[in-house]
Amino acid sequence: MALPGKPLGEQNKLMTTILLIEQVLNGLQFGVMLFLTAAGLTLVFGVMGLINLAHGSLFMVGAFAAAAVAGATGSFILALAASLAAAAAAGALVEMLVIRRLYSRDHLDQVLATFALILIFSEGTRWLFGSFPLYLNIPTWLSGPVTLPGGIQYPLYRLTIIAIGLVIAGGLFLLISRTRLGIRIRAGESDREMIAALGVDISKLYTIVFALGAALAGLAGALVGAIQSVQVGMGEPVLILAFVVIVIGGIGLVKGALIGSILVGLTDTLGRILLPEVFKLFLDPSTATSIGASLATMSIYILMAAVLVVKPTGLFGAKA
Repeated sequence: MALPGKPLGEQNKLMTTILLIEQVLNGLQFGVMLFLTAAGLTLVFGVMGLINLAHGSLFMVGAFAAAAVAGATGSFILALAASLAAAAAAGALVEMLVIRRLYSRDHLDQVLATFALILIFSEGTRWLFGSFPLYLNIPTWLSGPVTLPGGIQYPLYRLTIIAIGLVIAGGLFLLISRTRLGIRIRAGESDREMIAALGVDISKLYTIVFALGAALAGLAGALVGAIQSVQVGMGEPVLILAFVVIVIGGIGLVKGALIGSILVGLTDTLGRILLPEVFKLFLDPSTATSIGASLATMSIYILMAAVLVVKPTGLFGAKA
């Protein structure tokens, strides 16, 4: 798109800058979505010492609940509320019926049991909603672009996701650091036997933490469902990225989950744009695009490996 009154070289530089800013915002939006999923996972892992492979299924539950309620009522706000409620209820039920029996078992038993839950959730969802994808429409009051400083046009809905994620991150920091529940969560992470001896109902605490993590994952699923399709199995790719996030940031740390999520989001998004362009400097366009795309896919795992080499416990993890 030509800009009147500006030399061609200056126009190209301006368009490149605008594209880069847009991709940074896309990376932030992707990272915030990962944070909503990874925050609950890292809390469960840190407080309970539990490897929960079914966390992605709770992401899917939230998305399907939102799509169903939005289709029935036409209200996006009610859809988001339904995603929180459905995922939290499913998480609490799973914790009380299945997960509670796994705390004293080794990690292999936890992996096998929660993998079985993935299959149960997937087939149950397919039985309830069918195999065809559902679609959650962006409400009219959040659709369309917004003009940012510099004349950059960016979708309002994606900016809203970024804002929601940052507000929730702030709320989680306050919850963990300033409330009685947060004190118990941190104490449970350090010494669960001691707080149980002091009269804290550890079973109730675990259920609350698990339901909170499930609700955040469900909200993430609902928010993403308005951008992508809502379908069976949509939580598994997100689960893999969430594990990458908590390994990078440090297990059990909300701050680590936030920084790790943003790093992963920016690395993935910018890698897909920048790496092919870098290889075009010394390779033909077709080869450069192919190699750049392949390396971009691996970039987050390369980032994880680099962090683990420098700090095996993650960026904010305590020394072993």
